[in-house]
Amino acid sequence: MDLLIIRHGQSEADLLNVFEGRANFDLTLLGMEQAERMAKWIKERYALTKIYASPLKRARQTAAALEKETGIAAIFDDDLMEFQNGLLAGMNKEEASEIYPEIKSKPLHMAVYGQESMLQFRMRAENTLSKILYENEEDAVVAVVTHGGTIRMLFRSFLNLPVASDISLVTGDTGIHLFRIINGVRSIMFANSRAHLTDEN
Repeated sequence: MDLLIIRHGQSEADLLNVFEGRANFDLTLLGMEQAERMAKWIKERYALTKIYASPLKRARQTAAALEKETGIAAIFDDDLMEFQNGLLAGMNKEEASEIYPEIKSKPLHMAVYGQESMLQFRMRAENTLSKILYENEEDAVVAVVTHGGTIRMLFRSFLNLPVASDISLVTGDTGIHLFRIINGVRSIMFANSRAHLTDEN
């Protein structure tokens, strides 16, 4: 099974210096273009069998480009939403850091400022990954359109890394990661490909 894990395109929040999380911003015009180019790039290289996506606007709009190219209707799953950042959602980053300062060495089970805990976040990633693997055949090619934080947690879940692992995954706007499972062996084939945004693709 191939899992193409895709971050959404540039959103309005990226230009406003605010914490996004569950704040529901639209894609920018650039973000829409990024999504269209990503969708065309994937269509030319992969025979998608299913699309899953976060229901937040920026992911939904990114998934729409894939739907248009492939004719496959996306399945929207709340477990694919970004980290529940509670009271910080949509706040200016400087203002938020003063009102809701970061708590160092916070236990994994602890939830503050209306957020979910890291353990709750990991459980969402485990839950959605388990559903996707169960619902698709071994030869499936599945696209998953989601968010940076969620991609990092899916990466840890996929490789059975600890919740608080120092090993992470960088992902840019419409960055594509290929996770593959063959005969039960899990591999990361490539990470954060943005070849679709160059003129050499």
